[in-house]
Amino acid sequence: MAVCVSTEVMRASDRWTIENLVPSRVLMERAGRAIFEQVDWKGPVGIICGKGNNAGDGFVVASLLKDQGIECEIVLLFEDSFSEYGRYFYEKCIEKGIPAVPDADYGRYRTIVDCIFGTGFKGELKEPAKTAIEKINASGAYVVSADINSGLNGDTGLGDLYVISDLTVSIGTYKYGHFLGHAKEAMKDKVNCDIGIKIIGETKELS
Repeated sequence: MAVCVSTEVMRASDRWTIENLVPSRVLMERAGRAIFEQVDWKGPVGIICGKGNNAGDGFVVASLLKDQGIECEIVLLFEDSFSEYGRYFYEKCIEKGIPAVPDADYGRYRTIVDCIFGTGFKGELKEPAKTAIEKINASGAYVVSADINSGLNGDTGLGDLYVISDLTVSIGTYKYGHFLGHAKEAMKDKVNCDIGIKIIGETKELS
């Protein structure tokens, strides 16, 4: 059994933590480092980034890979769609000379990091995310999903098309979608990493 929360509770807890305990930039750095520390990296690595803080976690991972001399590049699906600190970490990547491209041959990567959507995804997949998810699933790479597999609803675990991961690294606390719906088919393995977010609200235990 694992402690889980709704995406609403997770957002509220994240917001409370930022306002009272830990700055947003520090949480993003912790999230990226948590993902980085869970994986036995084999390059080249493709970090497939969407919008907002999920992409920001990917930029932190890319920076850490570069520091370790592991070949990586960022696939930036949405131009100029950064969160405040996502932009900060993206610019750090560019300063380090990490390539950032709008598209790539996903088949050349040995490891892929899925940072397209976070747990807030709802509704229908649109381009270019839809094609990116299809290419991830067809790549043959070892796939790591940041927080939850892109295309899955964080509360229900449902989705028409979603990333199939070898490892999903949940950030803060598991969400319902890590265990419900298509979760078992989507995630071959999963781990949760506590980065210091204080949970404010209802929790449930799921398995």
